[in-house]
Amino acid sequence: MHKLDYQSPIGVLEIIGTDEAIHAILFSERETAQPQNGEVPEALMSCYRQLDEYFQGKRQDFTFPYTYEGTDFQKQVWNELTSIPYAETGSYKKIAEQIGNEKAVRAVGTANGKNKLSIVIPCHRIIGANGKLTGYAGGLWRKEWLLQHEKSIKKKDSKKS
Repeated sequence: MHKLDYQSPIGVLEIIGTDEAIHAILFSERETAQPQNGEVPEALMSCYRQLDEYFQGKRQDFTFPYTYEGTDFQKQVWNELTSIPYAETGSYKKIAEQIGNEKAVRAVGTANGKNKLSIVIPCHRIIGANGKLTGYAGGLWRKEWLLQHEKSIKKKDSKKS
């Protein structure tokens, strides 16, 4: 596994992957990114560039290769999360309904919390059924920042049209 840090506006993101694909994008509580030593595989560089474009407001979808490991249920939830449009939100209940298991609301929440591909698998777009922010592994302040970032970019884009 290779690791590359990205210094984002909401803290250091650790990009972890192989030569072929990204396995995790995790929030670090370190203040600054660690300098890169040695060769960086293209999968990690592509992820780095696309995250940079996302934070600059130039990208809404990710195309670098990634993979994730989990149960079939978790993978189903994570796949469904990617269907939530940029700058929009969903709920655990809605995801449970979309995967055909409306009683699995808590299990959806648990699967959401085990997502290791922050931002790319957009678990930050999940809010409570009451419209309030709910837990986020990176901290609620980051979740709020990401949602506001996306809404402000979408608003700017709609004014251009």
